[in-house]
Amino acid sequence: MPLSEHEQRLFEQIERSLAEDPKFASAVRASDPRFHARRRVLVAAGVVIAGLALLIYGAVIKLPVVAVAGFVVMLASLGYAVQSHRRSQSPDLHVVGGTTSRRPRGRSGRRGSFLDRMEDRWRHRPEGHR
Repeated sequence: MPLSEHEQRLFEQIERSLAEDPKFASAVRASDPRFHARRRVLVAAGVVIAGLALLIYGAVIKLPVVAVAGFVVMLASLGYAVQSHRRSQSPDLHVVGGTTSRRPRGRSGRRGSFLDRMEDRWRHRPEGHR
C-alpha cells in the first residue's frame, strides 16, 4: 500500500534529519551490510587459499582424505563468497546519507532481473483490470 503525500513528506523529513545527524550516520555506516558482505568475501577468499594448501598437502603426502577435505573446504568457501557477493548487490541495501555504487545488471545494462521486470509490469498494468 503506497504512502499518502503527507506520509511521504513526513518520511522524507525524518530521513533528512536522520541523515544530518553525524553520530547516527556514523553508526549506520559502521553497520553497513555491504561492509560486512565485503568482509565475508575476503574471509572466504582466505579460506579458499587454506583449502588449496590443504589439497596440495594431501596430494604431496599421498593421503586422499586430506586432499578431498581441502577440495570440499575450497568449494564450500567459494559458495559462501558467491552468496555473500550476491547479497551485497541486493537493491534493498541502503546507507543513510550515503550513495550506492550499484550498476544496472543484465546483458544490455538497461534491464534488471526477471523479478524486477515483472514488478515493473505489475506496477504499470492498466487500472481497469483489477
